[in-house]
Amino acid sequence: MTTEQKIGQFFFPAVFINDSEENIQATEQLIREYNIGGLTFFHSRASAATNYEGNKKIEFNDESYERLKALIVRYQKAAKTPLLMSIDAEWGLAMRVEKTPQYPYAITLGAIPVGDKELVYEIGKQIGKDLQSAGIHYNLSPLADINTDPNNPVIGYRSFGEDKNKVASFALEYLKGMTAAGILGCLKHFPGHGNTNVDSHLGLPVLNENLDELLSNELVPFIKGIENKVDSIMIGHLAVPALNNGENTSATLSKAVIEGLLRERLGYDGLVISDALNMHSVSKLYPTKGILEWEAFNAGNDVLCFAENVPEGIQEILKRADISRIEASFERIWKCKIQAGLITESKIEATDLDWKSTTIINQKCAEKAITLVKKDSTSSITDFISNGGSVAKVSVYKDCENPFFEGLKDTIQGDSFSVALGEENLEEKLKEIVKYDTLVIALFVPKAKPLAKFEIEEAIITWLSEVVLTKKVVFHLFGNPYALQVLPNIMAAKIVVVAYQDLIEFQEVAAQKIVLNQAYEGTLPVTLLLK
Repeated sequence: MTTEQKIGQFFFPAVFINDSEENIQATEQLIREYNIGGLTFFHSRASAATNYEGNKKIEFNDESYERLKALIVRYQKAAKTPLLMSIDAEWGLAMRVEKTPQYPYAITLGAIPVGDKELVYEIGKQIGKDLQSAGIHYNLSPLADINTDPNNPVIGYRSFGEDKNKVASFALEYLKGMTAAGILGCLKHFPGHGNTNVDSHLGLPVLNENLDELLSNELVPFIKGIENKVDSIMIGHLAVPALNNGENTSATLSKAVIEGLLRERLGYDGLVISDALNMHSVSKLYPTKGILEWEAFNAGNDVLCFAENVPEGIQEILKRADISRIEASFERIWKCKIQAGLITESKIEATDLDWKSTTIINQKCAEKAITLVKKDSTSSITDFISNGGSVAKVSVYKDCENPFFEGLKDTIQGDSFSVALGEENLEEKLKEIVKYDTLVIALFVPKAKPLAKFEIEEAIITWLSEVVLTKKVVFHLFGNPYALQVLPNIMAAKIVVVAYQDLIEFQEVAAQKIVLNQAYEGTLPVTLLLK
């Protein structure tokens, strides 16, 4: 390759599975003309995280998975040099693609006992197999961020929790699982995005720790990953003034962070990839096309993810970069392409999606993760409910025909009620419910992110805060455990269980725990300030 063609390998522009034919052809032209190294797949332009201003409606497409496979074949045909296909699939292809297997969020896995960490390995392996089936080589996951700020708007449920050693251990298991399936992995977001309260898609978070503090906490999972020769590390769009002479420079644009800390101090020689360069924390810094790409490369990134100015970026790097640095980055990318089986004939054969295996692993995770936060009674939950007078089962934000209630129906007798989001006759229905002595309440939290109190309605929050003081309440939370913090008095409930997700397997196991009086093995992965 010419030097210019080698520089093209550094660029991984975004492509959208449900894009127009015109845009698909434009991508093919980009591949043919500029010898780009790879592509990063997203669902659609409307689903891009920076589409907050446009607020375009996401149009779902049940054919997305087949479209993804077909597009990968089509784009590879346009490429002289095989493309490294990447996607962000932290909890499986379902993060980006409809009708594909979904696995538990990292915060859910963080509730699993350390002794059962092989389940995280199995999750990583199964996700890897799913990616292989579609033609993807590179998963931009998992997070190595330690989540210590409950108001973190963008990490939260995507982190394994607040324990640095558990985060490090589980991230490595996830990576090892993907490696076993032939998929490249990525630890992110260096040097640690957990203790921040700004969404880097929209603004620049600032991490105020000094180097010693970072080395003793945020950096621990990354150090463990480096010791285990992690395939790649993604640099986060966050400022660490202590590493940049007091300046709020994004880590993605900081030589001090990438070359100084990651390469020299921590001894990492693997692939370094930038976080998406379309994110507003950096994308608006340089009005001249190509300068952002140059600055990100100059700071030490090998791969420029979601680069929006490919031709201009190539020319800026060609004009300014040292040839030895170009060769070093090229060699790292080439090594990954060899490992992924793109250059040699060592590629693992892709298989079809294995839904049965997904169900089995999800069920095992549910059995180990579901957490008993509080239990006032020494008797079984079934006996506690049955001996409590009249019983109402209340499903908040999901209808009564859900797997949790189905699993309880033969054991827990009583009337069932459902409360919809935006319920028209909410006040009357809630008055009817409080006529019962014992309430089995399942709250299916609408959103995983903490914005607007996880979108739990104020009327529901108020009602819950009152009813736990006057009734015998058995409360199950299907959602982000941080949601408990927005529910005043929730610890006045007689029994509080966090089931983490509304996946079918988690609902079924939550019911099974009650019906069969099974032990709860999960532990909260984060500290909650509960009342």
